[in-house]
Amino acid sequence: MATMIFGMLTSLDGYITGPEGGPELPVPEAPLHRYFNRLMHDTQVSVCGRKLYQAMRYWDKDRGDWPDEAREFAMAWQTTPKFVCSTTLRDVGPNATLINEDVAGTLKHLKAETEGIIDVGGAELAASLDGLDLIDEYHLYVNPVVLGGGKPFFAAKTPKLRFIGQQILPQDVVLLRYAAA
Repeated sequence: MATMIFGMLTSLDGYITGPEGGPELPVPEAPLHRYFNRLMHDTQVSVCGRKLYQAMRYWDKDRGDWPDEAREFAMAWQTTPKFVCSTTLRDVGPNATLINEDVAGTLKHLKAETEGIIDVGGAELAASLDGLDLIDEYHLYVNPVVLGGGKPFFAAKTPKLRFIGQQILPQDVVLLRYAAA
């Protein structure tokens, strides 16, 4: 059975994106980018909500002027199977499967049949999966910035969590790992 992990970059005040027209999280520089590249390589399956999936489509095609670490991430993203949870999308790109019915049943089956890591992307999707007891771990990659508003890491009620570890990463980012309690 897979370990389902919801992890995203977040600000000190708990936002994954800033307020419209306001500050945003810093773009990962090469050392931090390489850390995320390794995570993507270790991911067996990526599950995304519509908004995050559409943003991540940026990585579907080489831009030509990318630095090596960006090209490496794109290759890992492209080869990782993706499941996109959306009732509004009608089709998805390469190596992706659209889930528009029975999300809970499909993801329970996927988790039971997969070995390794299933990465969950998107705060709203994570909130709905938490309610189904599907998320095993939460990884908060805390940036030393304050956004003052925007989209929170926890889109709904905060789940009961148990601290399981921490790690200091490049760019003064601190990874805080929690298990669902």
